Amino acid sequence: MKSKEKNKFREVPRFNNIKEVIYNSVKQYPNHIAFVTKIKHEDKSIEYKNHTYQDLLDDINSFGTGLYQLNLKGKRVAICGRNRYEWAVAHLSNLFGSMVSVPIDKELQLNELEDSLIRSKADAIVFDEKYEENILKIKQNGKTNIQEFICMGNREGFTTFEEVLNTGKKLIEQGKQEFIENQVDSKTMSILLFTSGTTSKSKAVMLNQEAIAANIADMLMAEALYPTDTNIAFLPYHHIFGSTGMLVMLAAGIRTVFPDGLRYIKQNLIEYQVSVFIGVPLLVNKMYENIEKEIEKQGKTKLIHMATKISNFLLKFHIDARRLIFKQVIDQLGGKMRFIVSGGAPLDKRVSIKFNEMGIHLIQGYGLTETCPVIAAENDKYIKYGSVGYPLNHVTVDIVNKDKDGIGEVRVKGPNIMLGYYENEEATKQVLKDGWFYTGDLGYLDKDGFLFLTGREKDVIVLKNGKKVFPEELEMLIDNLPEVEESLIYGMAQKGDKNDPMVSVKIVYKEEALKDKTKEELYQILWNKVKEINKTLPPYKYIKHMILTKEPLIKTTTNKVKRKEELARIEAEDN
Repeated sequence: MKSKEKNKFREVPRFNNIKEVIYNSVKQYPNHIAFVTKIKHEDKSIEYKNHTYQDLLDDINSFGTGLYQLNLKGKRVAICGRNRYEWAVAHLSNLFGSMVSVPIDKELQLNELEDSLIRSKADAIVFDEKYEENILKIKQNGKTNIQEFICMGNREGFTTFEEVLNTGKKLIEQGKQEFIENQVDSKTMSILLFTSGTTSKSKAVMLNQEAIAANIADMLMAEALYPTDTNIAFLPYHHIFGSTGMLVMLAAGIRTVFPDGLRYIKQNLIEYQVSVFIGVPLLVNKMYENIEKEIEKQGKTKLIHMATKISNFLLKFHIDARRLIFKQVIDQLGGKMRFIVSGGAPLDKRVSIKFNEMGIHLIQGYGLTETCPVIAAENDKYIKYGSVGYPLNHVTVDIVNKDKDGIGEVRVKGPNIMLGYYENEEATKQVLKDGWFYTGDLGYLDKDGFLFLTGREKDVIVLKNGKKVFPEELEMLIDNLPEVEESLIYGMAQKGDKNDPMVSVKIVYKEEALKDKTKEELYQILWNKVKEINKTLPPYKYIKHMILTKEPLIKTTTNKVKRKEELARIEAEDN
């Protein structure tokens, strides 16, 4: 079987745009629950409000009609807030109504938030009441182009989401059909999305609906998602991985619930009996850490080890008893968890193996904002630990400028590629060449067609002898140490020869690691462990310098380490 066919297991309809995707889901699953909203009352009682697929479509049409009444057809509407039902309705209304949707990172500082709204030329903003203070300041500053400030909650001085929705509802009852009958142009810019990073450096990516619809179909071909599933929306919707994930769930007729926060992850998984989870390695690792701690606490480490051996032995005879054997462990995740997708950064191979050994299907995927986002993914049939799977069915992956080990830059071609960077022709020309998108990621395709990533081209440490050290590879080994929260591998310029960097590590230790020892003692323990790791590596990869700190690494709001800023901090501290 060709490797391209190894990510095509289901025949799924292909649509031109998101409006067609949602209308198809409403036709198939009108009474299925699309979203659940949790309402916390003042007397501390909790109410769950179910929004069916038909409800969702009605609300999109009503809210969108309300936006048209505000003269926003063809304009740009920004959305800023936590993952919630109103966010989804606003985004989908933009997509249905030929307005450009501008998802904005809610965690941005005031000046960055304002800069994003100015750069995107947003005409309106739909915002979460939690961020009212910043929005009020932006409104008072008057530097943006925004005419309409729509609050998702009830806040004095602002038009509310509910008011826009009800206005639209009344207009539809009076026979107003303009929004409902709007024809979507699938090829023009429909979403303007900032890549993660500080706003001054982030690029605004122009995406059309044809590209996203193509990516949704490819994912549904590859991955087993069912209308009986419940998904929890942990990934922020302002991020392409989160917003396309939301659309994939809707395309499959799945129920989506919203988390109460990272601290409540275990509680929410049990509360909603979640079966599907899409997350970044930070979240997936946290889930596994909690399981491991519980096993240790109950003194069942040896028992689980033995159970794993038995389960793996039975699998050789095509007897899959994993979910029965590990029922108690799976119950910690709500009892229904069956499918986890990890993406956005490399996942520790050990975590991937452990979840799959317990009967929870964990796959890795790979993509970028510029590719809507998924390029490659493992699936329910083909997994190779350490890889990011096969290219999706309509995506072509090529490796260029290979070194002697076959490692080179990953370039991609397919219907899911962006239109370009907004008002940045120079940056667009650097990455889009002859129909190919050059990712800036390094990797290789093995003989079976699996894609392996080795790191970002700009992050590779090139030694004087020409040898290359890929930071992510070493960081995974360091991060496995029980005392380590996170780490950063970098090349430290040597005083005698700045062209021969020394492989170095900055380690952020866990608070509990200092419980019964001094920082100096912890330093020595960790340095000895680093030396043990060195023994497993070729000499040119040896880590020769270590910094120890409790300060977290500088990250984007999607938890990616800002290497450039972190290296500048290290340099400043050294001087």
